[in-house]
Formats: sequence, C-alpha cells, structure tokens
Amino acid sequence: METLANLSPLEQLRAGRLRRRVLQLLVGLVLYGASMAMMVQSFLGLDPWDVLHFGIAGFVPLSFGTVVIVVGLFALLLWIPLRQRPGLGTIANALVIGLATDATLLVLDRPEALWARIVLLLGGVVLNGLAGALYIGAQLGPGPRDGLMTGLARRTGWSLRLVRTGLELTVLTAGWLLGGVVGVGTLLYALAIGPLVQFFLPHVVVRLDDPRSASAEECPPGSASDRPAPDGGERTPHSAGLDASSATSGMRSATEVTTCVGR
Repeated sequence: METLANLSPLEQLRAGRLRRRVLQLLVGLVLYGASMAMMVQSFLGLDPWDVLHFGIAGFVPLSFGTVVIVVGLFALLLWIPLRQRPGLGTIANALVIGLATDATLLVLDRPEALWARIVLLLGGVVLNGLAGALYIGAQLGPGPRDGLMTGLARRTGWSLRLVRTGLELTVLTAGWLLGGVVGVGTLLYALAIGPLVQFFLPHVVVRLDDPRSASAEECPPGSASDRPAPDGGERTPHSAGLDASSATSGMRSATEVTTCVGR
C-alpha cells in the first residue's frame, strides 16, 4: 500500500504523475463540494466549519459557496505569520470546493420528507469521505483549514489533536451562535468521516516517482501523529487521518485519523 509523502510544495510538483494527480485532485474537490451541498440540503446538521459558513451566509449578501471560499482564503492568509507554504492543492481547495458547492445547490432541492433528508445526509457524508480521500491521495498539499491547524501546532508546540479540537470547537460555537445548523448530522460526521477516509484512501493514493516518498513516515491505522508536518507539508497517514478537511475540512475532528491532512 502506498504512503503519503511528506514533501514541500515544489517537491509535490516534481514527484511525477502530475496530470493524473491534478485530475484526481479536481475530481475530489468537486465531489467534496457536492457532498457539502447534500449535507446543507438535508438540513440535519453540518460539520463544524460548514456550521460557521452557514451562519456567516445568513448575515452577508453572499452565497454559501462564496462564504466557503472567503473563509478558506482568510485561513490561507493566516498561514503567512505561521510560515506555512501552500501547495497547488491548497489553492485549488480554497477555490474549487466553494464553486462546486454553489453549483450543486443550484440543482439540488431540499426534500420535504424526513426519510429523503436522511438519505441525503448519509449520502453526503459517505461521498465526503470518498472525495476527501481522492484529493488527499493526489498528494498536492493540505487544505487551508488543516494547514492552519498544523501551523498553529508547529508554532505553539501543542499537539495536533489539541489544536484541532480547540479550533473546531471554536468555529462550531461561533457558527451555532450565528445560526448555523447543528444537529445529528454534525455528530454523524464527527464519528464517521475519519473511518470513511481511512477506508477509501488506500485505494486512491497515487504512487509518486520521487524515491524519497518511499521513506515517508506513516500514521499507524487508527492513530494520529502529534507532530505537525514542516512548513505546511503533508504528514504521511496510512489512511488519511485527515480531514479532510479539515477531517473534519477537513476536516474534521472526529477521529485521530483526521489529524494528518484534510480540508
């Protein structure tokens, strides 16, 4: 099974199979945005960052997807004092997910029947796990929010787990106070996203030509490294402990698996 390499942004571009990886990255990001729209239209609860996005969208004349982009770019600005370096996937993540979310919301109506909303929620969570694995497996850089997490951990010396938990509780609380949707979907996402990404990732990690990737560290299954990757690079999880996202996205707080890389 391939591991995720701990490479700088420039090394990521030189690691081979770039066309395949960029295509997989874009497919993953589009599906990620679609999955977010499915969860929004279920109206049964969102992940912490999307609770914040939803809350903000209620107070500004911007679409949900545009708010996702703005928040992502703001998180990316916070990389500067943290001396993080974005990769191609980081920039694409900040832009494509929001566009894909808005495009999906244009064609996806909110069901009235509860059973249909539950199906939409479950489908969104599973699709989110697959999408997160696809863009993480492309190995072109973490998302803005997870890069913020790893940068804070590196600068403060705190564990990734502690930083992620504190960051996501903060955005969840802020989003809820702004009117963001918190519900059973929020809990389901927290519990399911780590195992889902861990399940899908081994099947979609792209093998790199760079020989140094063979010696990359690996997060053991079901656990997480408490050491942040250097300069905003990717830690090497066996399974994506990421988030996605983050895991929670991306990204997303639920399991330790989400502390390596994500949205």
